[in-house]
Amino acid sequence: MAWGAFRFGTDPWDPTHRFETSWLLSPWWLFFCRGLISLYVFTTLIFVLAWQCVNAENGCTASQNQFSYFTSLSYWGLGFYFLAAAIHTFTYARSGIPLLDRFPRPLQALHSVFYSTIVVYPFIVTIVYWALLFSGSWYAEVYEGWSNVSQHAMNSGLALFELILARTDPPPAIHMLWLIVVLALYLALAYTTEADKGFYTYSFLDPGKQGGLVAAYVFGIAAGCLLLFGFAWGVIWLRKYITETKLGKNGKFAEPAHPSAVAKDLEMSKPH
Repeated sequence: MAWGAFRFGTDPWDPTHRFETSWLLSPWWLFFCRGLISLYVFTTLIFVLAWQCVNAENGCTASQNQFSYFTSLSYWGLGFYFLAAAIHTFTYARSGIPLLDRFPRPLQALHSVFYSTIVVYPFIVTIVYWALLFSGSWYAEVYEGWSNVSQHAMNSGLALFELILARTDPPPAIHMLWLIVVLALYLALAYTTEADKGFYTYSFLDPGKQGGLVAAYVFGIAAGCLLLFGFAWGVIWLRKYITETKLGKNGKFAEPAHPSAVAKDLEMSKPH
């Protein structure tokens, strides 16, 4: 049991292509939506870096510092997830066999963990920003309003897109461990940034200002991460129950029929 977090499993990998299909959208439309989302996220990130490099008081240093913020890193994660998901969906729509099926099992397992991060972390970013960091007064410049809404509000909308429209199964509980591990690694990065560059990425991590509350914030965010994992798990379970069990919408698949058709019939015959 202790080694369960490091096992990749031996059962067939995603036999009905849940990562590449939707109960509502055809594979081609799902590819288009995921690709468009990826394009928007990367456009936002690159524009923010360029804008800060030109307009910020400390120039391109501000752009470099973006890579120390969890908000920015998680938004890059969203962009790369939707890019990878779009590629896998495109290859599935085109041939009936996604590129992901050709990957070694460890990379397939990592894709599953990747999915869990992008349906949990955006909600952490949104809640922490609007509850703890937002000043309460709206932004004077259009750029500031747009960039903050894109990274601190739309990010959760993109997570909901994957939770609601994809056919993914609820993530395994072991993913909670990896979500906490990544948060711990970010905490190490935040304090490395302070030691190297002399600033705290988030004020609630500054023991000089917060004192013992820093530990409360850290453990509170970790607990919130686990609660949000439960929220994501519940949304996926409810989506499967409503769309598949109640409405009989078992998914829109690539045409012509592909080798997973038999597996699809077998899976759909199981009780949910």
